[in-house]
Amino acid sequence: MQNIIHLLPDSIANQIAAGEVVQRPASVVKELLENAVDAGATSVQLVVREAGRTLIQVIDDGKGMTETDARMSFERHATSKIRTSDDLFKIRTMGFRGEALASIAAVAQVEMRTRKADDEVGTLIRIEGSDTKAQESVSCLPGTNILVKNLFFNVPARRNFLKSNSVEMRHIIDEFQRVALANSEVTFSLFHNDQEVFNLPGGKLSRRIVDMFGKAYREQLAACDEETPYVSVHGFIGKPESARKTRNEQFFFVNNRFIKHNYLHHAVVGAYEGTIPEGHHPFYVLFIDIDPSHIDINIHPTKTEIKFDDERSVYAIVMAAVRKAMGIYNLSPSLDFDSDVNFLDGGGAAIAKQFEPGGRHSAAGKGGNGPSAPRPITPSWAQPASAPRAVADNPTPARPPQPAPQNWQAMFEGATRPTTAKARPEKPVGDDVNWLDDRAPTNPATAPESASQPDSSEAKPDVVAAEQPLTMGSRANRMGQDSAGQPLPSEAETAVIQVQNRFLVTTVKSGLLLIDQRGAYERILYDQFHTALTKHSGSSQQVLFPKTVTVSAVDYQLALDLRTELESVGFQFDELGANTFVIRGVPAQIADESGRRAGEEELFANLLAQLREDTGKLKLDRSEALARSLARRSASRYIKFLSQSERRALVDQLFASANPSYTPGGEAITSVVSLDKLSGLFKA
Repeated sequence: MQNIIHLLPDSIANQIAAGEVVQRPASVVKELLENAVDAGATSVQLVVREAGRTLIQVIDDGKGMTETDARMSFERHATSKIRTSDDLFKIRTMGFRGEALASIAAVAQVEMRTRKADDEVGTLIRIEGSDTKAQESVSCLPGTNILVKNLFFNVPARRNFLKSNSVEMRHIIDEFQRVALANSEVTFSLFHNDQEVFNLPGGKLSRRIVDMFGKAYREQLAACDEETPYVSVHGFIGKPESARKTRNEQFFFVNNRFIKHNYLHHAVVGAYEGTIPEGHHPFYVLFIDIDPSHIDINIHPTKTEIKFDDERSVYAIVMAAVRKAMGIYNLSPSLDFDSDVNFLDGGGAAIAKQFEPGGRHSAAGKGGNGPSAPRPITPSWAQPASAPRAVADNPTPARPPQPAPQNWQAMFEGATRPTTAKARPEKPVGDDVNWLDDRAPTNPATAPESASQPDSSEAKPDVVAAEQPLTMGSRANRMGQDSAGQPLPSEAETAVIQVQNRFLVTTVKSGLLLIDQRGAYERILYDQFHTALTKHSGSSQQVLFPKTVTVSAVDYQLALDLRTELESVGFQFDELGANTFVIRGVPAQIADESGRRAGEEELFANLLAQLREDTGKLKLDRSEALARSLARRSASRYIKFLSQSERRALVDQLFASANPSYTPGGEAITSVVSLDKLSGLFKA
C-alpha cells in the first residue's frame, strides 16, 4: 500500500505560516518596525508606496547583523531570543518566534542590506518567494535596510482580498503609531508616495502624543501614575470633553507591547462614568508594567492579545489609577455651591435667605436646643383662599419685600382686548411636548401690589381690560389652535405630535405610528447624498469665512483618496500644509434654518472619523460608505423643535423613500402601537 503522508516543502510551509503572520501590508510594517526597535535603533524610517502594495522599506541604525545571522534570519523558527522553554515566560522584547521574515519572504520580493558597526562591509540578500536569488558583500551604512516589494506577487488570490489604498494606509498608520508611542525615545518618520506623513523626534511621551495627534492634545492630557507591588500603571489620559464617539485613540501597552483588551478598556471607561456621554470613548495612552511570569503573550499570531493570571486585580488597579488622575487634575465634575439647583429661578435666592442666620428658619427649636425642621414652603397662589395672608401676633419677622416681577402681564394674554395684547414669550423648546400647556395658572390676587398698579404712562384701556373677567390659558380657551398658536388640522389632515424633540406621533388605521426623528432624517439625507454621488449632482454652499481644520494623518490620507466623492456631495476644500485643510464649501442639505453653517470644521473632521470606522467594519464601496457616514453625522443636527408643517413634510419625505422603516445601518425608524395594545394599557 502506497504511503500518502509526506512533509510539505519549505516554500509551501512558509506560505501557510504567512497566512497567519502576514495578513496585509500593515502586518509587514509591524514586524519590521518591531525588529528595528529590538535591534536597539535610535532612528527608524518607514517608506511605503501604494499603501504598501508595491514597496515597504524600513531603515534603522540598530546593531545590524553578520553575514551568517543575515542568512539565518530568513529561516523558519530562527530566533535570538529563545533558548529554553523557560524563556517564553521572561520575554520583554517584541518578535521572538522567528516566523516574521520567513513568512514575508514567502509572499514577496525581499532585499536586505545589513552591517554591524565593527564590520567593514555589509551583507546583501535577495529572496523571492522563499527562493534565495543572491547573497553578497556590499558597502552600506551600519544598521539594517530592508525592502519588501510586490507583496503577494505569487499569491494573487490574497492580493485580491486587499482593500482600497486609503483603508490599507489607515492600518499601516495604526501600526506605526502603536510602535512609535511604545518607544517615544526613538525617532520615527513615515513617508507615503514620497510625501512625509510623520516626523517624530525622540523625547518624552507627552511630546510624542502631541507630535502625533496634534497641538490640540497639549491641553487635553493628564498624567496617570500608580505603583503597586504587583503591577504599575503610567501614561496619559484625556479630559472628558475630548471623548469621541469613535474608538480609535485608545492605547494599552503591557511591557511596551501594544494589546487589545476589552476588559481593561471597560475599567477606564468605568472611571469616567458620569463625566462623558454614553457611547463616547476617552483618549488614553496607558502602559502596564508587570512581571512577564504573570502574563501569557503567546496566544495570538500577532501577539495583540494576552492573558493575565489575575485580571481582576489589574482591572481594579487600572480603574483606580485613572480615577486618581482625574481627581488630581480636577477632571471630574464638581458640585457648584454658588448656584441654587433646588428652586426655580427668581425665587430660589429669596427663599434660601430664610435659612441664613437671622432668617425665619434659622431660629433654634423649642428651648433653643437645636434647629427646627423647616416648614414646607407653599407658593402664595397655591394657598387656600381662606388662608390668612399674615398673623399679627406671629413673632416671625415678616418676609422681605420682593422685587416686582417683570413682564407679568404676558401671563394673562388673551384676557385683555386685542389692542393691548402683547407678543407671547417664546416657549422653551426642550420641554415642549406639544399637546400640554406647561404654564402654571397664576392667581392675580396674590400678585405684588406694586405690580398690579399700572404705570401712569400706560394706556387707559389696560385698566379697563383688567376689570373684565379673567380666563386662564388652557387648551379649551384656544380651540382651533395648537400650542404654538397655529390652526389645528382638519379631520382629513391628521396632526403630527412631537415629543421631546426626538419622536413624532401620528395616527394610522391600526393605532399610533411612532417615528424616530433622527432616524427619519438619516434615511432622507442618505437618499439625497447617495443620489448626488451617483449622478454627481450635489449642491454646495460657500462658507462666508473659510474654516481651517487639522485632522489625523489617517484622516488626511482618507480625505485625499475620497476627494472626488466628497466634492460630489458638496464639500469644497484645499490642502494647507501637513494634515490641514481649508473648508470653502459644504453640502447645502446640512444648512441650518438661517442658512448659516455651524461647525463646518467639526462636521468635516467627524465625517472622516465616521468614514474610517464604517469602512473598517463593513466592506462597502466608497459612495455607499460616504453616503452612510455623512447622513449619520448630519442627522444629529436635526434633533430640534419642528413646526406642524415641518413635521408633516418630514413624514411625507420619509414615506417617499424606498425603505422608510429602517436607517441605512439597519436601525428601526418607525413602530406601530396597535389599538389592542393601547386598550390593554388601561385594563386592570
